Amino acid sequence: MTTSSSVKLGPVGRLGRYTATHFRVVVIAWAVIAVALGFFAPKVEKALSGAGWEASGSQSVQARKVIDKEFAGLSSSALMVVVHSDNSTVSAPAFKQAISGAQATLSADPRVSRVVAPQPGISISRDGHTAIIQAGAAADSNTMVRAADDLKTKLGALAGDGVGVSLTGASGMWSDFNTANRDAMMKSELISWPVTLVILVLAFGSLVAAGLPLMLTIIGLVASAGSLYLGTQLLDISIWAMNFALMFALALGIDYALFIVYRFRGALFGSHESVEDAVAEAMDTAGKAVLFSAITVLISLTAVMLVPSPAFRSMALGIMVAVLFILAATMTLLPAVLGKLGPRVDKLALPWAHQGEHRSARFAAWAERLWRRPLAYGSVALILLLALAAPVLGLKTGMPSIKVVPAGDSSRVGYNQVQQAFGDGAPGALQVITTQVGAAKVIALSKADPGVAQVMAAMPGANGMALVQVIPASDPSSPVTGATVDRLRSTLPPGTLIGGSVAENHDLEALLSAKTPLVIGVILVLGFVLLLVALQAPIIAAFGVLTSLLATAAAFGVARMIFQDGTGSGLLGFEPQGFLDAWGPVFFFAMIFAISMDYTVFLLSSAKEHWDRSHDPHEAMVGGVAHSGRVVFAAAAVMVAVFFTFALSGPLPPKEMGVILGVAVLLDAFLVRLLLVPVLLRLLGRWAWWLPKPLARVLPNVRFGHG
Repeated sequence: MTTSSSVKLGPVGRLGRYTATHFRVVVIAWAVIAVALGFFAPKVEKALSGAGWEASGSQSVQARKVIDKEFAGLSSSALMVVVHSDNSTVSAPAFKQAISGAQATLSADPRVSRVVAPQPGISISRDGHTAIIQAGAAADSNTMVRAADDLKTKLGALAGDGVGVSLTGASGMWSDFNTANRDAMMKSELISWPVTLVILVLAFGSLVAAGLPLMLTIIGLVASAGSLYLGTQLLDISIWAMNFALMFALALGIDYALFIVYRFRGALFGSHESVEDAVAEAMDTAGKAVLFSAITVLISLTAVMLVPSPAFRSMALGIMVAVLFILAATMTLLPAVLGKLGPRVDKLALPWAHQGEHRSARFAAWAERLWRRPLAYGSVALILLLALAAPVLGLKTGMPSIKVVPAGDSSRVGYNQVQQAFGDGAPGALQVITTQVGAAKVIALSKADPGVAQVMAAMPGANGMALVQVIPASDPSSPVTGATVDRLRSTLPPGTLIGGSVAENHDLEALLSAKTPLVIGVILVLGFVLLLVALQAPIIAAFGVLTSLLATAAAFGVARMIFQDGTGSGLLGFEPQGFLDAWGPVFFFAMIFAISMDYTVFLLSSAKEHWDRSHDPHEAMVGGVAHSGRVVFAAAAVMVAVFFTFALSGPLPPKEMGVILGVAVLLDAFLVRLLLVPVLLRLLGRWAWWLPKPLARVLPNVRFGHG
């Protein structure tokens, strides 16, 4: 028998052998990392920012900065408090008491620069049942969201005698939005962990082996949380960064552990190698595939950095930090633990669990069936994917409307009350900055615009500046309002700035629309290059990327039917907005493509290993599916279960994320990786592994075989 000690190991295999023989050193190193970063981990939630959904450098962001400086902070970050009663008016004692109490509460907060009392004809409704108090921002947008977190309960407690007090406005909405999402994510995680554990036990066949992915996930999460906290000392990091980091830590920790542990058990129990040799072989083969997979994930997320928006960049950063820690733990801690466990990796095994089954007889039989009838099976998969992808051509996007906030939350209650009292566009007033000399012209031109319902008198500011509030005639989330913003920018005098929360959303949506093709193009090109380096085969590398793109398009086609058209909205318990949230195409594409390429690398690296050994297309295809199919199937089952638990969450964004990612993984694993790609390997034959000589001279020599 030839053992790993008698064959040449690559760098990853040598690292695996070292960690397997130096358990104490590796564990101590990771214990130091976990304790050091774990000390900061509990502090991360309060340190993360709640805003950042903006287009850096846009006109609306410039306007916000000018208003904060020259107009006492009455920008989009200002707090808006709505006092309302169905029975009483502003002259009633209880109503007056609520207003004075709210003003006192706001004035006592150091993050409020000034408080503007309700004014007749401006912020008191004609019927007197609704009054608006404004509180200027004395800090940045992220701090004002934290201020809303702290103040909304205090303000709500002022309600009584039929008078309600609700904190709304952009800062209030983001506060409620983030709170609802955090609560929903926590509930989903509580559901997903036991489901994940059950699937892992079934997949591994042993409680001990099933615990290894959870070990990687927990360590990766603790280290990521601590690192993100330290990162907040240097820059604003979105609270969503932690949520997505959790998801990816769980997903990739499971994927990577499955692939390596399966290979380890095959070498240990199937080939009867020594523990050290089995670890070295597992890392030299599966570990190398994991490394390429992780690099693909990082490349996909790096492309998101091309979007100049703090929230997007910090979310991508959070996931990348989690991926790096999961990768580091997979490359060092996992092989060290496997080396220590040895045969005990199968302790507490299920009665039907079989040791050493690296090659699955069932998936080998499935591959043989595909080999015999490739066109029949391949055409079914292709037609189904194209049919699901077709609706993506009519996909519409938009920034989140108030519908993403739960109906009973203060920001939505106040929003609806403002709309009913002052008109559809009142919650999204446009803030126009001009000079005091030019204010009259700005007011006249704004009043003449067909999309404007009302124009307020100019508010004088410092340095000869003036602020004009323009109330659109349409709902803030309507495309008509965005068109009004564009029209006003083209007709108002040069030098005029248009800001406000609606304008900020509009600018971010425009930025996302402009950057989406670039981000997708970069991800596809870099994904192809990485697969080319890994597989040394341009044709199958190109098909690997194209099939990932097809599965992603199908997932977004399903998303359009559900979230835009409302199909199944009653079952999922949400109110459709008529569009998909604008960040979906960019951010979800990067996430889906990363996961998709994960499976691509696992399958094709296994097929490449068999091709390098036999140069037989049949053995490459059948062997690749037989050796990786069970891993892909098990990993996908876990991820689909995890993602679909998020689809059960209350607010809309977690539903979008859960459904889109869950459907994408379902389609990619079962229709693409386990059906369409094997069929392509069958149809391409030797051409799948063709490498032009000029390309062979420049590519590094990467092999997944062992021995």
